[in-house]
Order: sequence, then structure tokens, then C-alpha cells
Amino acid sequence: MKVTKYLVLFFIFSITITSAQEIALLKYSGGGDWYANPTSLPNLIKYANQNIKTKIKLKPATVEPGNPDIFSYPFIHMTGHGNVVFSSGDVNNLRNYLLSGGFLHIDDNYGMDEYIRKEIKKIFPNNDLVEIPATHPIFQKPYTFANGLPKIHLHDNKRPQAFGVFENNRLVLLYTYECDLGDGWEDPDVHNDPKEVREKALKMGANILYYIFNN
Repeated sequence: MKVTKYLVLFFIFSITITSAQEIALLKYSGGGDWYANPTSLPNLIKYANQNIKTKIKLKPATVEPGNPDIFSYPFIHMTGHGNVVFSSGDVNNLRNYLLSGGFLHIDDNYGMDEYIRKEIKKIFPNNDLVEIPATHPIFQKPYTFANGLPKIHLHDNKRPQAFGVFENNRLVLLYTYECDLGDGWEDPDVHNDPKEVREKALKMGANILYYIFNN
């Protein structure tokens, strides 16, 4: 029954991808500010549409983790600074979504790490978060990041790390830590980042979207 269910979900998901390209922001529970960086996704979409010729709707949707509508989006972005809590229904829906072809990018906006790791473990209790090497395709196309994930904001001044969950050798969940890509995607006057820093962040974001739509 599980195999049949996943095949049906994958079939539905495949139809959705071919009919429209739309991405979404995850609205989660727990008190964390899921709505942080309001200009980041629209700016990333605009950049990707202009530079790597994606055709994504300019306004991202908002979806809750337990909502069946999650299957309408090939890419879901999640960010924030604080607490995250997934209910059992959220966990089951997210797991089915990711096993059926979906992709979740979690970007720690500083302060999420201690909470999100426990919630990821709920979704994939038998999978470890593993660091993604710089040789992975997500760092190679269309822009090359020879050293892997770029550093956008200092925070604790630790090195930036990209972690992932893989299922059958497919990257289904990307967790970016000590990097803060979303801040780099925001309007220039929000953080006053230098142009080259914003460009690095947007190029890395474009790589993530390229990977989603080509794998």
C-alpha cells in the first residue's frame, strides 16, 4: 500500500510541475518567525527568471506543512530565527511530499539550528543529516562554488555548511547553516550588503532552483 500511495503522489506531483512552476514559503508552528525575510523569495525568483531562464510565478505561495497543497510546489523554502514544531500530521505530510519528488530548503536565519535538527529527525528518523561536499552538482551549475556554500553573514563567524538528507541518492532536503542565504536575497537596503555578497547569495539560490528543476 505504501508503494502505491507514493506512486500516486508522485504522479500527481509530476503533473503539477509540468503545468506550472510555483514555489512556496513554509508557514510552520512553534513561535518562530517563518515570515522573516519577506523580500527574499521574490528577489530570488526574479533573479532566476532573468538569469537562468526559469519560469516561476513572481509571487511565492505560503503553505503549511500539514496541508495537502504542499504537493503543488516542487520547491518549498523555510526560514526563521526561533522555535519550530512539526505535529505528527505535519511530519507525515512532509515525509510523503519529499519521498514523492518534493524538495525542502531550510535556511537558518540565525537561531533556528537547535530546534530544526530535532524536527528534521522526526521526518527522517533513519536518515542522518550529512554535510554536502563542494563537488555536489548543486554547487556546480549554473554557477561554480568551488568551496561549496558561500558565507553571506558572519553570525558566530563559523564556516558555512550545507547539510542534506538523501533518499535513494536523491537530495530531498537541504539545510544551510551559518550562511543566511535569505538575508542575501533581500532588498539591498535591508542589510546593506555589498553588491558582490548579494550576488553570491542570489547565484547560490539560482543553483538550488536549477538543481530542483533539472534533477
